[in-house]
Amino acid sequence: MQTAKSGSHTVWDCKYHIVWVTKYRFAVLGGDVGFRARELLREIALSHEMVIHAGTINRDHVHLLLSIPPHLSVSRAVQYLKGKSSHKLLTEYQSLRKRYWGSIYGQGYWVASSGNVTDEVWKKYIEDQKPPEPDDNFKVV
Repeated sequence: MQTAKSGSHTVWDCKYHIVWVTKYRFAVLGGDVGFRARELLREIALSHEMVIHAGTINRDHVHLLLSIPPHLSVSRAVQYLKGKSSHKLLTEYQSLRKRYWGSIYGQGYWVASSGNVTDEVWKKYIEDQKPPEPDDNFKVV
């Protein structure tokens, strides 16, 4: 999975496994909300030059294997992904506004660079988080 990208003066391949949870671990990311969250995360990642290599949206947490360009810090990338997707979901779904204020996600996140473990191991781990379903390697549980 050698997918180095290049800029005017750089060649980079920065991949991270990132996980974050919903506030209070409420299972709100199922069904339509989960599918919409998937669409939003893809749009946000694309707009900031990030690439999602694998992902799973479970009912109470999100897993991503993500390439982040070197000019963007991991914390800023997670801020974009969580903040913008949460704001849009709260705007679009009345049921979420009744339960949450501010954000649907908890404050923290977990991250590890894929240099310690191969990308294939991370992808397999993310894909094994739920039973397989026919789709394009970005699943909603």
